[in-house]
Amino acid sequence: MEVKVENLSKRWENFSLCDVNLRIKDGEYFIILGPTGAGKTLLLELIAGFHKPDSGRILIDGVDVTDLPPERRGIGYVPQDYMLFPHMTVYENVEFGLRMRAMPKNERERIVTEILEFMGLTHLRDRLPMTLSGGEMQKTAIARALVLRPKLLLLDEPLSALDANTQRLMRDELKRLHEELKVTVIHVTHNQVEAYVLADRLAVMRNGRIIQVGNPEEVFRRPKDTFIARFVGFENLFNARIIESRNGIAEFDLGGVRIEAVTDRTGECIVGIRPDDIIVSRQPLRSSMRNTLKGRISDFIDMGSLISLIVNVKSVTFVALITKRSFLEMGLKRGLDVYLSFKASAVHII
Repeated sequence: MEVKVENLSKRWENFSLCDVNLRIKDGEYFIILGPTGAGKTLLLELIAGFHKPDSGRILIDGVDVTDLPPERRGIGYVPQDYMLFPHMTVYENVEFGLRMRAMPKNERERIVTEILEFMGLTHLRDRLPMTLSGGEMQKTAIARALVLRPKLLLLDEPLSALDANTQRLMRDELKRLHEELKVTVIHVTHNQVEAYVLADRLAVMRNGRIIQVGNPEEVFRRPKDTFIARFVGFENLFNARIIESRNGIAEFDLGGVRIEAVTDRTGECIVGIRPDDIIVSRQPLRSSMRNTLKGRISDFIDMGSLISLIVNVKSVTFVALITKRSFLEMGLKRGLDVYLSFKASAVHII
């Protein structure tokens, strides 16, 4: 099922959705990514039919559904808080939509039994929502949406209330559902890991506008502006001046620190380097990487299995991400000199 959003606008209290244009392909897993307050949920609810836009239109498989109620759009919707009926069992929650359609009992039983088995919920069929884990409630909410056989599935922050391990398991489950059912999915999140792992393509939203659309590699490696760069993990962003360019390789001055990057640009710009693209060593590396800088560790942040290392190179501060094992093996600590190495192609020009 293909979805087109054309020039969609909606004024909502102290917030406006402005001229949103999107095309989600049939069978695509599409993620709308952005910080809290970007307008992601409002856009999803407009597609679902919960609100009417002030201008623009929404087409599903070429049909203008802008004025149609949700039940006539052929969608399944899973809200952020699941909205399970607390007095109903898992079976009854999943069955509810079919009962509202007055489907015969034997047909309801067959379909619900199939979807419970598909979602791995059969053993929980007689349990009430209050007795379920977060992951089990999420799977029940998805099953309730899928039982109506929608061609389009809308997910609003589906993993935000789950712990890290359950999030990982549910990401795998969502990937499996998409691959097996071939349903078009529009998934709203602020979580970059979800977006990178699940999306075929994604759109980044800010202040009610779409500011970049592309596959995860494009958005995460070639962000369009500094806001997106920071949001997707470019912790190293510097004002730079190109002082020399030759054969597609430019030399930049970052305020006393010089690096090289692949570009034909000239003049002043902003450069970005992801912390995970920087290799940290105690001695200079023998490699083809064009950039090797000597600096001193000023601080570090222990993130469990990873360490965020803050290194001062003259007056410029870099952030590098290394494993805790490497940190311990190298005996790194504050005040120690280290070398930072990264490829010219790892430097992104904004």
